[in-house]
This record gives sequence, structure tokens and C-alpha cells, in this order.
Amino acid sequence: MALNTTVRPPLVAAAPRQRPARTATRRRLAKVGVLLGLLLGAVFAAGPVLWMLSSSFKSNTQIFELPPRLITDTFSFDAYVSIFTNPETVRFFINSYVVAGAVTILTLLVAIQAAYAFSRFEFRGKRIVNVIIVSVQAVPPITLLIPYFGLMVGLGLYNTYPGLIFTYMVFTLPYAIIMMTGYFNTLPKELDEAVRVDGAGSFTALWRVLVPISIPGIVSVGIYTFMIAWNEFLFALTLTRTIDMRTVPIGIQLLMGQHSYEWNQIMAMSILGSIPVLVLFLFFQRFFISGLTAGSVKS
Repeated sequence: MALNTTVRPPLVAAAPRQRPARTATRRRLAKVGVLLGLLLGAVFAAGPVLWMLSSSFKSNTQIFELPPRLITDTFSFDAYVSIFTNPETVRFFINSYVVAGAVTILTLLVAIQAAYAFSRFEFRGKRIVNVIIVSVQAVPPITLLIPYFGLMVGLGLYNTYPGLIFTYMVFTLPYAIIMMTGYFNTLPKELDEAVRVDGAGSFTALWRVLVPISIPGIVSVGIYTFMIAWNEFLFALTLTRTIDMRTVPIGIQLLMGQHSYEWNQIMAMSILGSIPVLVLFLFFQRFFISGLTAGSVKS
């Protein structure tokens, strides 16, 4: 009688093979869930923008068609033609570019020097000044609307570029100084000492050494400042009176007439008003993200 010498593998040997398979399956499901979540978030964020873009190429009657259609048979540039051929709407964009550009440049010039002083020097009243800067950020801008209106009227800056520029700088400077100070704190002080050893002063150390290597932080602060000045509505409405001093956000609101709304022109102007910030972020995205992350910690 022959003996069965076949050796059967133990039943417990299959268990370790099933665990990696289950783990891999769970990871795939987790990735699919994350991708679906990101896709839904992208649709939720981009949906209104796509509808706004689509509506800018429609007539007012087509915008309210039921069922709504993203793409229609008639594709018209009439809304954009009306905006670019109207001197008043063109003036809105010129005003916004002038005010936002001036606010960004002046804010960066002041913030860079102030941040260098806070980062590199010890002086009397430094903590008090820091507390004041942070406190300004905590004050709701709407509470300062009436005082600033009276101040600009008293100084003769009502309905002028300087009135808007100086007012916006009050709200952009604290953030810019805080961010640039945090960024300068990440740079070693040995750089300044090396410049002084060569016989140069603090001014040279700042503009010849620290500023060139602080481009990410400067770009991130500049984009944020430009966005605040470009999108601001409340103070632009209060501190300006005539049409030739209005900015883009006010111009969009003015398209809402007493008896009818020019919805296609409103959508077209909203698209055109979004382009500058979008272009800045797309071109300087790498600097913007690295500047925010680098300035958020202190080495």
C-alpha cells in the first residue's frame, strides 16, 4: 500500500498574501475618493466662472432661457464691443490699474524697509509698534469708512487718486510688513555682516543682497496687495464721486440700471476684471506659494 507523501501547505500561509491585496485595494479606493472630491470641488469652483463666461457671449434673453444652456447657437461679442467702445467703461479699467499699481509699488517700498528694520534691528518701542500693526489688521474696515470720508474731504483728497491710494495702503501695509518681516527672519544675519565687512552699509545689504533673494516673498505680498486694491468696492464707492474716478467694481455695479440690467455686459466686465489677477497668479504661482510658505516660519 503506497503512502501519500504529498505535503500540503499550511492554511495560514494564504493570509499574509491577502492582507497586501486588501491594503492595495483600500489605497486605490482612497485615491479614487480623493480624486472625486477634488473633481467635485473644481466643478463647484469653476462652474460659476464658466457660466459667467458663457453668459458674456449671450443676449439678455438667452441668459434666462429654460432649460439653461452653457453653449448657444448664437455666439456674440456684442457685450465686449460695448465695453471697449464706451469711454466710461474703459476709464474704469484705467483707474483700477493706476490705483492698484500705485498701491502695490508704494506698499512694497515701505514694507520692505520697515520689515528689514523689524527683522534686523532692536530699537525702543519696537514691540509697541508691532502691536499697533497687528491691531490695525483686526479692525473691520467698514468701521473706518466715515472717519476716512471726513479725513479725505478735509485734506482735499476726496475724489482723487491719492485719496484712494493712501486709504488702501492703510489696509495693505500691515499685512505686507508682517509677511516681509517673517520672510527676512528666515534669512541668516551673516549675509548682512558679510556686506558690512566689505565696507558697505545696511542700505546696500538690503537692496543688493536681501531683496534679490527675497523675490518669492516680495511677489506673494505684491500679488496679495494688488488683489486687495483691485477688488475693493466700499471705499472706492465712498471716496469717489464722478464717473471718471470710478474703478472696475463700481463700474460693474453701475451697469445695473433702474429699470433693466445689462447682464451680458455685467458678465463680460466681470470676466475682464478677473483677468489681471488670474494672469498674475498663473505667471507667478511658483513664487507666490513659496513666498507664503517661507515667510510663515522663523528659523
